[in-house]
Amino acid sequence: MFIPQIYLVALFMMILSMLCWGSWANTQKLCKSWRFELFYWDYVWGIVLIALVTGFTLGRMDPESPDSFILNLTAADGRHLLLAFVGGIVFNIANILLVAAIAIAGLAVAFPIGIGLALVIGSILNYIITPKGNPVLLFGGIALVCVAIVLDALAYRKISRDLRVSTKGIMLSLLCGVGMGLFYPFVAKALTGENHLGPYTVALVFAVGVLVSTFPLNYIFMRRPVAGPPVTVGDYFQGAGRFHLWGVLGGMIWGVGTISNFVASYVQMVGPATSYALGQGATMISAVWGVFVWREFAGAPTSARRLLALMFLFFVLGLAAVAVAPIWSF
Repeated sequence: MFIPQIYLVALFMMILSMLCWGSWANTQKLCKSWRFELFYWDYVWGIVLIALVTGFTLGRMDPESPDSFILNLTAADGRHLLLAFVGGIVFNIANILLVAAIAIAGLAVAFPIGIGLALVIGSILNYIITPKGNPVLLFGGIALVCVAIVLDALAYRKISRDLRVSTKGIMLSLLCGVGMGLFYPFVAKALTGENHLGPYTVALVFAVGVLVSTFPLNYIFMRRPVAGPPVTVGDYFQGAGRFHLWGVLGGMIWGVGTISNFVASYVQMVGPATSYALGQGATMISAVWGVFVWREFAGAPTSARRLLALMFLFFVLGLAAVAVAPIWSF
């Protein structure tokens, strides 16, 4: 099983996690005429696929080791398996809300509000479970990110032309943030204790939880969508091949980021609070995509642009503080 032995490698994996978590939603944006409820089926298959691929490659670098993917999976107890499985379900509820929020409000809003709130909730809970890293730098960085979240919301309100739609998007983002903040502690618990799971095993069981819960959850959204008319399973099979490909690729990108994050959190000096917090810098990455590539703030007034500039500044400062928290002690 591949686990980083030095902090620089673990830091690289956390940055990779941040890039993947902040970039996967571009695949949804590339399917403009494809409803998010239909996109989501392929997205979930992509998550399961990458979990299997990494488990049978990086997770089995030493097949005879007790931490090897298959041996670890068979040796783990029911409690740890259940924790990883439930973590996948909790994440999935939050993620469907996130995808819905992206469809309504766009990347530059859904990610900073939803994932930013998740950063605060998840980091605090993860630190309580596994208190690693300099708390002043860790929570100081999180506080700076909170400021960035508020700035982003204020900037969006300045360009909103439809108060009803924007309010719905923000509410979905907030609900997503609560759920996203609650799923990682289940993962952190599954990675610790006697007969615990390794990060690659957690990733697979987590993915199964996502897959199983998608059937009832996404079906509900298909029948009672947040926007537009209901869609059917038949609509899914009538979709163009490129739409299915983008969905699977989006899930694989997210999965690479998630597995990288799980592996980094498994490193002794890092811990889940720092790994999760730095990975949630995805908020800034997605805002960059939304602002500079998808032009979601095109035509915004000067005051909104100033707020966006301040948002990026506070995000960078906050993430820098979180990044050095594991290695800088006062």
